[in-house]
Amino acid sequence: MTDTQAPQKTGTNPLAPAPEGARTAADVVTPQLVAHLTKGVTGSGRTAVHTPFTGEKLADVPESTPEDVAAAFERARAAQTVWERTPVRQRAAVLLRFHDLLLDRQAEVLDLVQLETGKARLHAHEEVQAVAVAARHYGRRAAAYLRPKRHAGAVPGLTKVTELRHPRGVVGQIAPWNYPLELSVGDALPAFVAGNAVVMKPDTETCLTAMWARDLLVEAGLPADAFQIVLGDGPVVGPEVVRHADYVSFTGSTRTGREVAQGAAARLIGVSLELGGKNPLLVLDDADLDKAAAGAVRACFSSAGQLCISVERLFVHESVADAFLERFLARTRALRLGAALAYGADMGSLAGERQLKAVEAHVEDAVAKGAKVLAGGVARPDIGPYFYEPTVLDGVGPTMAVCAEETFGPVVSVYRFANDDEAVERANATPYGLNASVWTRDARRGHALAARLRTGTVNLNEGYASAYGSVQSPMGGMKDSGLGRRHGSEGILKYTEAQTVAHQRLLPMGPALGMDDAGYAAFMTRSLKLMKAFRFR
Repeated sequence: MTDTQAPQKTGTNPLAPAPEGARTAADVVTPQLVAHLTKGVTGSGRTAVHTPFTGEKLADVPESTPEDVAAAFERARAAQTVWERTPVRQRAAVLLRFHDLLLDRQAEVLDLVQLETGKARLHAHEEVQAVAVAARHYGRRAAAYLRPKRHAGAVPGLTKVTELRHPRGVVGQIAPWNYPLELSVGDALPAFVAGNAVVMKPDTETCLTAMWARDLLVEAGLPADAFQIVLGDGPVVGPEVVRHADYVSFTGSTRTGREVAQGAAARLIGVSLELGGKNPLLVLDDADLDKAAAGAVRACFSSAGQLCISVERLFVHESVADAFLERFLARTRALRLGAALAYGADMGSLAGERQLKAVEAHVEDAVAKGAKVLAGGVARPDIGPYFYEPTVLDGVGPTMAVCAEETFGPVVSVYRFANDDEAVERANATPYGLNASVWTRDARRGHALAARLRTGTVNLNEGYASAYGSVQSPMGGMKDSGLGRRHGSEGILKYTEAQTVAHQRLLPMGPALGMDDAGYAAFMTRSLKLMKAFRFR
């Protein structure tokens, strides 16, 4: 396993930007930047943000109390009543301007994402790509998604029906630490263009990225008070967000998702949840093994495996298992670990001590119970305090925690199967159902197998990016992996309330023209039979 180290900063002018690849945390997270970004945060206390690359403090930021959360919602509600009256095409134009600003100024946020999460720069760029695609899509399609729709009425020709879409009001969003740009502002964009305000609680350790995105949206034309940020411990601030919101969007663990859902249910408000996964990748006997090995490395180790849709279970047909593993292990062992604010490293750090301990515990438990480490299996404190080598385990059994529990780190277990039926059965044998990957040269076989997998997305000959990046289509989980969907029509309509307006003309929905009750009932019976015969819907 190789590593890359950031070169030392050169030059003597402290105000001059450091050259590419030589920036330090102090170059990026300056007091001036922190003061500017935290103007948009409601908080009367103070808390700290750290970088996984070194464990050192990046900045002090505001910490919100329950009273601060209530004040943030009050400001957001006042702004929302004005924002929803803004024509949808003007709201969409904000997203399109944000799209351009994000791509033009991506270097700023790439540094922040790396410093706050520890991920490699290429994996940070995946977030920029995803947010830009979402901004473009909803910027172009929001008006069509939200426009009034005509429907057939109860009585053809006499009942005119229109479906309207109204914003829910103020959306409470609880965002995780692992994708601080995509899973914060990326999920907020459709809420904004639908006419809502948002009160967001990002994870404190990755809040600078969310605050930067908020600042860019305001620059693009979003009213500042329509986007509020609150910070603090999840058990303290999270329930307050749920208590005040008109709708809740949550991404995180299944355990916390259940608590969020219970809080929303008690208030009879809607909720969308993207939760955990134990995602399978299936290599069939006819797969292109070189492409499958390269794709599996991306699927397992992007963002150090700290991705809800990354692969943790690798099922390989027994006839090609040895040949596939030879390729897969060679690529895995060649991955470069590094902490530089530049492209070049293949994998970055885990997010912190808690993640490192969880990964170590799963690997140590598996080895103690008989599993074999084929690659990795060790921490790399020589690179940074929370680095861990990409790890491949063989011989994993059901008594091992890594077999069924989500690791959320760079660890994948290998299993062999004899036929497609066995592969499907074992892939589905989990409470989770978020994402899956199938590798085959036979498209028809791949599609047929994909339809049998109980996951919200399935990628053929790719790990996760092709389904996730196809933003016209819904993305989300089955079973314990969540409720609701992001992307496509579902990703924006969930932030709205449907209203049906029915205009009855000429005749009432009841006896008329001298008919008595029995005559009206007979008339309607004949009419219903005729409507079926003439294929009315």
